[in-house]
Amino acid sequence: MAKTIWKGAISFGLVTIPVRVYTATEEKSFKFNQLHAKDQGRIKMKRTCSVCGEEVPFDEIVKGYEYEKDHYVVLTDDEVERGLQSSRSIDILKFVPGDEIDAIYWKNPYYLVPEQTGAKAYALLRKALGDEGYVALAKVAFRDKEHLATLRLRDNVFVLETMYWPDEIRAADFDNLDKSPKIRDQELQMARTLIENLTAPWNPDEYRDEYREALLEIVEKKAAGEQIEAVEAAPVSKVVDLMDALKASVEAVKKDQPAEDEKKPARKKPAAPRKKAAAG
Repeated sequence: MAKTIWKGAISFGLVTIPVRVYTATEEKSFKFNQLHAKDQGRIKMKRTCSVCGEEVPFDEIVKGYEYEKDHYVVLTDDEVERGLQSSRSIDILKFVPGDEIDAIYWKNPYYLVPEQTGAKAYALLRKALGDEGYVALAKVAFRDKEHLATLRLRDNVFVLETMYWPDEIRAADFDNLDKSPKIRDQELQMARTLIENLTAPWNPDEYRDEYREALLEIVEKKAAGEQIEAVEAAPVSKVVDLMDALKASVEAVKKDQPAEDEKKPARKKPAAPRKKAAAG
């Protein structure tokens, strides 16, 4: 069963809805441990003091903010909590159309599950928000930081998605983007044909982490004592002409397309891209 990572309440006007927060995702990247090549001993990192050189236990570690080089202000846990205005509360600020928020702002998703005392208010907000098609814009503080966040419905449960603050988004300021190379009509048409041939409905079950699966297979074989043969990397193809590359890509996609009688009904044209949220 998932572990509760935080307890608080959704604040909606004068209504409070006690909730528990659970992580909504699980990282499954292939993880390596660092070992000593000589004897395969595990490499361990020690927390040592830069002044006395001694290893420091957790109960002797405090939080410090470096206000200038090598000068710190130490803050207690109570002082850190005092600076968080929305501590233990998910404060709904307003409701906005979800498609107006640029996806670059979103950070991490969490499930919000109501406590028994807040079940009715939770269900009421869920029904009202679901009928209107809006997302709630909120502020929440946990893990020593205040977050801007959205509250939306997914499979009958509220999902809280923390967001980056507007001043945390870097501007896409790159010199080579200002250049405008000449695009031929034939190249544009061929590119559009390639996009059309690769267009299909979104189905998350079609995708998996093949790299992780391949590494796990190698691990299982080596653990069983099997010899792993070295595989030469495939040569990198050099694109000489853009038009030739587009034509070859279209032909390759056509070979993988299903027969006419197996094709699915045409998909509706996707909606226009979401507008970027106003900074601030």
